Amino acid sequence: MPPPRTAAPRTVKVGLVQMAMADDVPGNVAKAERLVRQAVDGGAEIVCLPELFAGPYFCQTEDHAMFGYAEPVPGPTTERFEVLAKELGATILVSLFEKRAEGLYHNTLAVVHPQAGYLGKYRKMHIPDDPLFYEKFYFTPGDLGFKVFDSPKAKVGTLVCWDQWYPEAARLTAMLGAEVLFYPTAIGWLPEERDAYGAAQHDSWEVIQRSHAVANGCYVVSVNRIGFEPTPGGVADDGIVFWGQSFVCGPDGQVIRRLSPDQEEVAVVELDLARLDEQRTVWPFLRDRRIDAYGPITKRYLDDES
Repeated sequence: MPPPRTAAPRTVKVGLVQMAMADDVPGNVAKAERLVRQAVDGGAEIVCLPELFAGPYFCQTEDHAMFGYAEPVPGPTTERFEVLAKELGATILVSLFEKRAEGLYHNTLAVVHPQAGYLGKYRKMHIPDDPLFYEKFYFTPGDLGFKVFDSPKAKVGTLVCWDQWYPEAARLTAMLGAEVLFYPTAIGWLPEERDAYGAAQHDSWEVIQRSHAVANGCYVVSVNRIGFEPTPGGVADDGIVFWGQSFVCGPDGQVIRRLSPDQEEVAVVELDLARLDEQRTVWPFLRDRRIDAYGPITKRYLDDES
């Protein structure tokens, strides 16, 4: 049985904005702003947008013209959301294509606070290079380390998409004090693979993130885009079907809310942060870690060459 509460409930309402993107940056940003307003109208105190929400998922091809989507962070989009955050009294997580310097770009998550404005940023640490996910062509791996930001209601852990496959990323972010791990995401099926592998791919994606919640005793919020986005210059059926199904799970790994696979949705979910202490006391995985034995984790592989 869970132990009795030793503190009053401490809650935060998180907003998930699951949306489709068009080839129209001003239109996408305006829609995101409208949906953030909708989330806050529903009570959200922290709102997360999908990965790279300002445009289509341009990483389907290696095209130098796509670097034109990038902008400085902080910059014009963070400034726009600073105004919105102050007006609405909510924290907003804004995923952007960052231009750091000439020829140097990152996949970056900015955190905008309702009083303090731009708090800072996290640069995506793990960069994929798969068919139609050619992110290594565009993004330099993050060099700011893992990050936690103080919102008025919760300690926010910021991770991005491909980071979600790595338990080390979740662990280190939780060790920094994160109470909620946020994963803005752009993930989907290749149409020709969906029938054979689609269910297993989606299940793996959800299970790994739910396992981070269990192992670290924290909440996980994963926010995906939806819709079919064709590959620029490809044949009619080439592209990615983004599978939506954004979700929130508790520190026991149970899904609290799961969104549609194919519809735009805004969801607001209340989280009781007092559950973290209860869960970590009943399942003391953080307490029982053998930190004296984990030195080899920094090796690439444990063989004669390491």
